[in-house]
Amino acid sequence: MGKVNLGRVILGGLLTGLIVNISEFVLNTIVIGADMEAAMKALNRPMDNQMITWFVIAGFLLGIVAIWLYAAIRPRFGAGVKTAVVGALAVYFLAYLYPSIFFMAMNLFPARVMIISLCWGLPEIVVASIAGAWLYTEG
Repeated sequence: MGKVNLGRVILGGLLTGLIVNISEFVLNTIVIGADMEAAMKALNRPMDNQMITWFVIAGFLLGIVAIWLYAAIRPRFGAGVKTAVVGALAVYFLAYLYPSIFFMAMNLFPARVMIISLCWGLPEIVVASIAGAWLYTEG
């Protein structure tokens, strides 16, 4: 088993994070923007630039973690799209689905917004992970 190529994890992860951030921008401004703005105002937490900065940073970190996971499971599953999808599904469960269950249980956001976000997030992380994995090489 080879060692993880950290430089390529970061490079692929930044591409993955860029795709996630672009996708999230479209989702949260065009698709559900008005609903999210209303929900945040109802929570007395209107969106501000500081929140957006943290979300963008988190998007890039998520991308790096997704490609690190791809690199970690690659020796067992082999290089390629199938492995990138397996890693993306794990990231989706841990970073999208699991926390969203709590948000829905607490009624923090409207169910419609949460369902749209979850449906959007699955292809988002799969496509982004495939792109980032494409840049990853060992050695």
